[in-house]
Amino acid sequence: MSLSEQIDKNRMPQHVAIIMDGNGRWAKAHGMERNYGHQEGVTSVRKIVEAARKINLKYLTLYTFSTENWNRPEEEIHALMSLLVTAIHRETPDLMKNNVRLMAIGNLNRLPENARKTLDDCIKQTSKNTGTTVVLALSYSARWEITEAAKQIASEVANGTLTLDEITENKISACLTTNNIPDPDLLIRTGGEKRISNFLLWQISYAELYFTDIFWPEFREEELYDAILYYQQRERRFGKTSEQLTV
Repeated sequence: MSLSEQIDKNRMPQHVAIIMDGNGRWAKAHGMERNYGHQEGVTSVRKIVEAARKINLKYLTLYTFSTENWNRPEEEIHALMSLLVTAIHRETPDLMKNNVRLMAIGNLNRLPENARKTLDDCIKQTSKNTGTTVVLALSYSARWEITEAAKQIASEVANGTLTLDEITENKISACLTTNNIPDPDLLIRTGGEKRISNFLLWQISYAELYFTDIFWPEFREEELYDAILYYQQRERRFGKTSEQLTV
């Protein structure tokens, strides 16, 4: 029985988020430049989107470029942005063919104009698709996101449209860039590191965490299914006891 056949379709996570780590280290291990690792990482993105579609995963969020990544060497940033534009151009027809919707979160105003336009065009073109939604976290930082939400709430309080008693968890969630997206059930990080790296800090409060030593360029369909099978073995109590779940 294949791994995909072992997955319980009645206990699927609604939303899987992935920190795609290890492109540069994978390239170095193969005696190549870091950009080669990023190029191979795009292949993994394609394979994982295909796998998500096969099992009818509703949401897949990919940590593509963090706010902190702007501090990388200019040459690498330029290569990453060029790769982003090329990949979106190339993949848009397949997204349409496979009924995949594209979304993006983050401080997108910092993206170069050609990258932002290419991204916007693909988002608009796929907006009516009803299959898997792929969310690219670009120029994204959870601290930035929460800070922006705090500014919005403070502004509403200052102008009298919001009272202190109306500041609830739901209100904060509504002010985040993910306000129309369910919180992740499963967070995967590749590349052997065991940290969150400023990714969806509010949203992953109750996500199951799955860390693997596999570098992102080697993460494929079977690895995704392994992670989902791990998720399905977990008891998700949300603060309750095991006994309460069986009542």
